[in-house]
Amino acid sequence: MSGELAEAVGEDLTRGLVAFFLFASFGALWSGLSLPLSETPWQLSESQIGLLGIAGLAGALGAARSGRWADAGRAAPVTGLALTLLILSWAAIAQLSWSLWLLTVGIVVLDFAVQAVHVSNQHLLTAAHPDRLSSVIGSYMVFYSLGSAFGAAATTSVFTAYGWAGSSLLGAGFAACALAVWVTDRRPTRPAVGPSGDKAGSFAEGHRVGWPS
Repeated sequence: MSGELAEAVGEDLTRGLVAFFLFASFGALWSGLSLPLSETPWQLSESQIGLLGIAGLAGALGAARSGRWADAGRAAPVTGLALTLLILSWAAIAQLSWSLWLLTVGIVVLDFAVQAVHVSNQHLLTAAHPDRLSSVIGSYMVFYSLGSAFGAAATTSVFTAYGWAGSSLLGAGFAACALAVWVTDRRPTRPAVGPSGDKAGSFAEGHRVGWPS
């Protein structure tokens, strides 16, 4: 039982770390976006910059089916695909200095990816802990908040020193960290060998508690 408890805690921590880096990437975009857009060559007003939020909303709404995908047992592959899209979205966002269209495409993809992972994470947590939803989701949201705050603070400092190219690399780096956490968690674990030489591991096939294959 203690082994199962440790495994469950490890899974919850994994989702928390994914959320931390996920929303650090999200914060790097939305907290730093106004800095380059208000400067040359665009010199957009606050209201014009705010219109880009519509693109973000479109991306988030596009991920509305994430809950259904999770219900169908596809939360894990959806998470991996969405995190890969999150990294790729920064390639378009990085083109801000010469193309607002590519920036807009990148924002749509980023918000889609973030929402898809966020919904999948919450689904897995509620499915794994139906008896204590409030405490589990509350703990998860701590990672969410810390990641958002860290991403916002970091992108401002990086933009000051390295410009939007640096902020874009930062956002992509956060996304890559989230993907690395997910990949590490999905790796098959080596079964333990008992005194008699029998393999006692039950996770040799790479399946973990709460993660549908």
